[in-house]
Amino acid sequence: MKSLKYLVVAFLAIFLVACGAKGGDSGSGKTYNVGVAIYKFDDNFMTLYREELENYFGELSKKTGDKYVLDIQDGKQDQATQTEQINNFIAQGKDVILANLVDPTAAGSIINSAKSANIPVVLINREPEVSELEIWPGKTSYVGADATQSGTFQGEIIAATDSKGDLNGDGVVNYITLFGDPANVDAQQRTTYSVKALEDAGIKKAALAEPYLANWDTAKGQEVTASALEQFGDKLEVVFANNDGMAVGAVTAIKAAKRTVGKDILVVGVDAIPDAMELLAKGELTGTVLNDHFNQSHTAANVAVKLMNGEDVESYYWVDYVKVTKKEDSELKEAEPRTETTKEAKERYAKRDK
Repeated sequence: MKSLKYLVVAFLAIFLVACGAKGGDSGSGKTYNVGVAIYKFDDNFMTLYREELENYFGELSKKTGDKYVLDIQDGKQDQATQTEQINNFIAQGKDVILANLVDPTAAGSIINSAKSANIPVVLINREPEVSELEIWPGKTSYVGADATQSGTFQGEIIAATDSKGDLNGDGVVNYITLFGDPANVDAQQRTTYSVKALEDAGIKKAALAEPYLANWDTAKGQEVTASALEQFGDKLEVVFANNDGMAVGAVTAIKAAKRTVGKDILVVGVDAIPDAMELLAKGELTGTVLNDHFNQSHTAANVAVKLMNGEDVESYYWVDYVKVTKKEDSELKEAEPRTETTKEAKERYAKRDK
């Protein structure tokens, strides 16, 4: 009986170890150190992004049995600070670096530094020049959404309204743009292609002023919109905001000026953040464009895992934007990214810019 007892105990021990290994909780998998550089923590979209990134890496750990240790740093919207943080990642020998750059023009030097240490890089959310992704093909990638599409969708939302943006009926859409950041490709393309979409729809438009620099910030968006309303009064019909943070600020200024979104002024943003969706539900925002943090963060993590496993990756992984004019449009669901080579990107951009 004693020998039988020992056999039962031994069997149970083996069974428990096997179950633990199968569940990924035994700690028998590999440990990977992931450096994540965020341009600034105090940003609505990137807050959603990094929270989902952490959640998803946690899911991958449970699924695979591997452990992913994330070191997430706040660049505080200063490239010098962020470069130092990334250099620290390199010195620490991280297994991969995910970088949401303050200044995308810094991508080349960062990739070269990482390459010298054989640490692959996934650039996220802020698109670099195509040439930067040719420095270390297979070991560097950009994961994001094509900002051209987001700007186009903003213009199409305005064009689809009953007034087509011409609320005073004078035949011209008078607008202003709240600009995120002069060095940011997303800001540049949203600014350009939002109004190009009006042109493509055969709608006449006129900028009442040069784009107002509002630095992606809600308070600044409110400040510059209040100034524009004071200067242009009822002549201002449309506010294009490069992101929802600035759009929310614009709505606050519009309310303070005793004007009504949807009735005598239209406002569109990008990101579909909770504050914007709340305004949309109340009819106080014309529309926004979903910048899909859910699928972008998941794709970035999946690409990072491939790189840490020694695999080569594509140069681009694109996650489509979605037009949002009602709550259901913003529902998050799994979506497959589109891949693209640098050659294909160059050809597409050349065609687009003609």
